[in-house]
Amino acid sequence: MMMKQKGIEEELGLAKERCKGVIDRIERLSVSQSCRRTLLRLAHSDLNFLTRSSSTSSLNIGHLEAIVHILQQPFITGVSRVCKPISSPVHHHHLDIVCTLNRNPVWIIVSDRNPTYISWDSSPKKKTKGLKSRLQQLLTLARSSTTLKPSSIILFFSNGLYCNTFIREKLREEFGASEIELDFSVFDFDFYSSDDSDGEWVNVNVLGRSYRGACVLEIKVVGEDNDDGDDDDDDDITVLSAVKGSTTVASVVPKLSELAADTFCSLISGLRIFPSHVKKKLEMKGLLAEGDLVNYDTTALIALVSGISNGCTQKLLATPESELRQRFKGNYAFVIGQVMSEIQNPIHVELGSIISGKRGIICESVHSEFKELVLMCGGPNEKFRADQLLKHLTVVADSPSQRVMGLPTTRRLALKNKVVFGTGDYWHAPTVTANMAFVRAISQTGMSLFTIEHRPRALTGD
Repeated sequence: MMMKQKGIEEELGLAKERCKGVIDRIERLSVSQSCRRTLLRLAHSDLNFLTRSSSTSSLNIGHLEAIVHILQQPFITGVSRVCKPISSPVHHHHLDIVCTLNRNPVWIIVSDRNPTYISWDSSPKKKTKGLKSRLQQLLTLARSSTTLKPSSIILFFSNGLYCNTFIREKLREEFGASEIELDFSVFDFDFYSSDDSDGEWVNVNVLGRSYRGACVLEIKVVGEDNDDGDDDDDDDITVLSAVKGSTTVASVVPKLSELAADTFCSLISGLRIFPSHVKKKLEMKGLLAEGDLVNYDTTALIALVSGISNGCTQKLLATPESELRQRFKGNYAFVIGQVMSEIQNPIHVELGSIISGKRGIICESVHSEFKELVLMCGGPNEKFRADQLLKHLTVVADSPSQRVMGLPTTRRLALKNKVVFGTGDYWHAPTVTANMAFVRAISQTGMSLFTIEHRPRALTGD
């Protein structure tokens, strides 16, 4: 009896350590505050249960560990919702993660159950819903959704399905599920400092988990109005302009300062360009399959050509404050803040690592707005850089995705921003932006949108 009690205490102690480890990892996740609060609430709830109970039978920590493990993967982006239900007129459906995977919006369902006990059909006697019924309802909701519609539903079985071939075959036969290869890290270890280790960090193998046997399946979501780009209407994907020459900044370097020429030329030379003959949609979709597109909003283009980003920081700091205040009016502090930011973290270096080797697109609205702003506020060097940059980008028609346009237009979700970000979403391309107010507003709707943040820069008249 004493041995049994000791075993229970050891099991409870281990479970508590797992909860504490998950809480620590949640604190370090790169997710929104809302998502972090939800995960922390669940983890603390498990820990409180263990503190009051003498059993681990209702423990949910394995499921939470698997969710956090997925969220830690670098290819998971745009996380907008975790461990929350999504409603239909009839049911509430639990979703573990709403995010972007490989540039596509997805819903992720996580199972940490022993695969032997996963049931396919519902059991009225046991009052349990089988996997088949749950997926049928979830797919119906996914296909009828507009703003939250996923391109696919991802099933993550953390303990695999290799001992339950029946479930695996049924998923394939009835839902067209196919296994996908993701570059998941297969081990999940945390470190802690034990009381008897003189403060040294110890690898706790018993707390670590291996996901080597995990099974990841994808079910494509296909509906009548699915915005999958397979229709024959090419109007919304017209390429309005493409690079027609191979002019590089290096050929006109004397017009720029030495520092600006070095950084800007390096940045531009790292961009891939579309062949000039790219006109047909199928050709464009072929390029899309490479996953190398980046969509720019106006803030990103301004940041690339701004004098602040191109060697004018010392010149601005050497200018008398009174002159700068007269030039920038109420934006003086904003501009100086950008100058100090640039000195600490040059934006060309930051963005260069993101856009190097990628093909850049901008929608027609961004093209027009950028040219207008540069014409009104840019100096001769900024105008020159803008011309060179545009030669290395492809202008596409405004073609926002159906799901982004399905969001209500409000002050925070302005129509022009929905067009810009929605066009990136249509092309499955991340939008590079400093407009984080819009990104936060999108996230608060529950939609997962692939964006890349950069620090803002202003035109200086350079």
